[in-house]
Amino acid sequence: MAEVDYAALKKGGLMRQVQKDTFSMRLKVVGGQVRAEGLAKISQVATKYGQGYVHLTSRQGIEIPFIALSDIETVKRELADAGVNVGVCGPRVRTITACQGAAVCPSGAIETGVLAEELDARYFGRELPHKFKLGITGCKNNCLKAEENDMGIKGGIFPAWNKGSCTFCGLCEAVCPVGVVKVDTEAGELAFEEKGCVYCGKCVKSCPVGAWEGKSGYILSFGGMFGNEIQEGRSLLPILFDQEQVLKAADTAIKFYQENGKPSERFGKTLGRTGTAGLQKQLEEALQ
Repeated sequence: MAEVDYAALKKGGLMRQVQKDTFSMRLKVVGGQVRAEGLAKISQVATKYGQGYVHLTSRQGIEIPFIALSDIETVKRELADAGVNVGVCGPRVRTITACQGAAVCPSGAIETGVLAEELDARYFGRELPHKFKLGITGCKNNCLKAEENDMGIKGGIFPAWNKGSCTFCGLCEAVCPVGVVKVDTEAGELAFEEKGCVYCGKCVKSCPVGAWEGKSGYILSFGGMFGNEIQEGRSLLPILFDQEQVLKAADTAIKFYQENGKPSERFGKTLGRTGTAGLQKQLEEALQ
């Protein structure tokens, strides 16, 4: 009997269970979306080859436990026929996670699904010093917890105030979560401290007369992780307004990690060791 290459199986999304020659098969899910026909096939496979259930991971993944070693290739073929592919594990770019974004959610500031597909096409499975997670959240509600990722992307709304349209009702001050809008209703004056703005867009969305206008953008963070050690991703750039800029930033961050990361060292650890100035300089140059 041929020797089993467990490392290769893990790289291809097959994780050993405590039961001998039995695996939990991790499936590829992009941006949290699976077609209905894919779900039907996953259900069939889990019933036929597993134990009739699936496990939903914390990163929007689907795993089918109790797949026998002898059934792996057959299961892969059956899933592939329905457009369902196996995911990855180990030191490489993992599943791209995303909330539903502006296409569905009223709070969404950016469209997340298309960006998730683009990031997946560019980076999924790429070999790196350690695992690398990309997460996209559509607004400042931060359902996907962007800062936990090696690179997080968060939607934001950059506000601009039009004095001529304002009635100085004070609603924008009331909804501002960080107190950077101050309205003097009697004097007809408004002060906006842009430096402290978190780009939540509440002033824009709540204004009854359209005196606030907003421009949707992307807020990036780098080097987050949430495992044995917890570290919040660093903010190294101002809000970006073009998806191509986001992709350039991702290219730059991953290249920096490839060139500077040590084996088994998370991106956040690399930045802690090298400092963030080098990455920030490369990001700024890439976005000029």
